Amino acid sequence: MIEYIKGEIVELTPARMILECAGIGYELNISLNTYTFYNGKPTGKIYVYEVIREDAHLLFGFAGKDERELFLMLTSVSGVGPNTARMILSSLSPSELIRVIADKNETALTSVKGIGLKTAQRILVDLKNKVKPIEGMTVTGGSSSVAASGAVTEEAVAALVMLGFQKAASQKAVNSILKGSPALAVEQVIKTALRML
Repeated sequence: MIEYIKGEIVELTPARMILECAGIGYELNISLNTYTFYNGKPTGKIYVYEVIREDAHLLFGFAGKDERELFLMLTSVSGVGPNTARMILSSLSPSELIRVIADKNETALTSVKGIGLKTAQRILVDLKNKVKPIEGMTVTGGSSSVAASGAVTEEAVAALVMLGFQKAASQKAVNSILKGSPALAVEQVIKTALRML
C-alpha cells in the first residue's frame, strides 16, 4: 500500500493530478477540496488510496489524512464506490461532511449526484458512530485566481465531464452560473454545478 507520494505537481485539474516523484508520473483522482488545497503550488505531498480492480489500478489522492479517512469510511458503506465517495468529498468539505453526518442531514447528502435517499440514510446510519470531529483539518475552502471567464468555463466543464456528467449539461450549468456570478472561482463554479446537475 502506498501511504503518500511527495513530488512536483506536473498537472492539476479539479478532478485529476499528475505528481512526478523520482522520474515517475503518478495519475491521481482527486476531489475538489484537494484541488483547492494544491492549486498554485509547485510541489506537494499527497496521501494515497489505491484501488485495484480487474480492469484498472486507480490511485485516489487526498490533501490530508482526514479526507482520506472519510473517503475510506464512505467506501465502506454498501452502495458507495470510490467515485461516489470522491463526488461527495467534492461537494462537501471534510468538516462539512462531518457536520452533515452528525446532524443526520439527509438533504445535504441527497443533493450530491448519485446519492438517493436510501444511500444517504445508509451513510448516516453506518457512519454516525464512526465519524468524530477531526482536529486540525488540513483542507480548507479557498479561491483560485483564474483570470479569464473562458478559462474558468473550460476548466469547470472539463472537471464535471471527468466526474461523470455529460458535456452539454455541464456546459449549460456552468454558463448559467457564470452568467449570474461572472467573478466566481473555478472551485465555486464546480461546487454550484454539482448541486444543480
